[in-house]
Amino acid sequence: MKIIVPMAGRGSRLRPHSLTVPKPLIPVAGQPIVHRLVKDIAKVLKQPIDEIAFVLGDPAWFGDDVVESLKTLATSLGAKASIYRQDKPLGTGHAIMCAKPSLSGPAVIAYADTLIRAEFDLDPEADSVIWTKQVDNPEAYGVVKLNTNEEIVELVEKPETFVSDQAVIGIYYFKDVGVLKAKLQEILDENIMNGGEYQINDGIKRMMADGRVFKTGTVDEWMDCGNKAITIETNQRMLGFLKSDGEEQLVASSAILENSNIIEPCFIGENVVLKNSTVGPFVSIGNDSVIENSTIENSLIQTNTEIRNANLNNAMIGNYVKYNGEFTSISIGDYSVLE
Repeated sequence: MKIIVPMAGRGSRLRPHSLTVPKPLIPVAGQPIVHRLVKDIAKVLKQPIDEIAFVLGDPAWFGDDVVESLKTLATSLGAKASIYRQDKPLGTGHAIMCAKPSLSGPAVIAYADTLIRAEFDLDPEADSVIWTKQVDNPEAYGVVKLNTNEEIVELVEKPETFVSDQAVIGIYYFKDVGVLKAKLQEILDENIMNGGEYQINDGIKRMMADGRVFKTGTVDEWMDCGNKAITIETNQRMLGFLKSDGEEQLVASSAILENSNIIEPCFIGENVVLKNSTVGPFVSIGNDSVIENSTIENSLIQTNTEIRNANLNNAMIGNYVKYNGEFTSISIGDYSVLE
């Protein structure tokens, strides 16, 4: 089994955080989004992963440190890492085809801006499985249309009339991803674009036209990381799941607490120092950060950051930030927001 992960986009809706850290690498509950996604998919598949192919963007944003972290992730799952580049943002289908040498045999394709919780077995009769989530407002999503055999026969983008309540979340299984590769190659050769981009859906529609069997795999939880507010909510939900699972150590043994309290669930990274502070619930603090004389809840704070004299809720703070709630002098860069 292979996992193909297109992650070339930086994530404009998560600015300013994605100006220096590509969105798939922003941590949620202490781990980058893409790391959690790949691990969760591997858990759902319940079978060995031979290769994980990552499609990255500009090396200026996805540099050697990113490549090394992805190789380490693959190794931890017993797989080899393959690294590809998408030089131009030409769509989902184009991104997949950038990994053309890896497109053979059974594979999962997953876009690295979402997290899931799921437990199901892949249907052995299906040529492909499209993972979906039941939603209350299907008109806001791309959804699947099913026949009486519960097979997917059509993909419908933001339907004005009811088609189904099963929204496509951007994770796909193919019994032989080489079939999709052939269809996407046709799309590229014929220069078929939607919205100025080559789309995976056009390749899937051609597979359906050939009679390939598509089924749904329904996830229990679908957590987006599209913007700041949604990412904080996802951090909150993920911390709750991890606390319930009891499989991860959420508070590092190297963390130092001086006259401070942690209200679980929280993620507290390595060498974090808490002084005269109350943190939690639902707070993630990255490695080597210092929190002093502060109260923080429902927030996501990255690494090497210093926060003093602050009362924060629903905050998202990046790396190497110095924030003092009693500030009288301030220096803020592009796209920053104070509310």
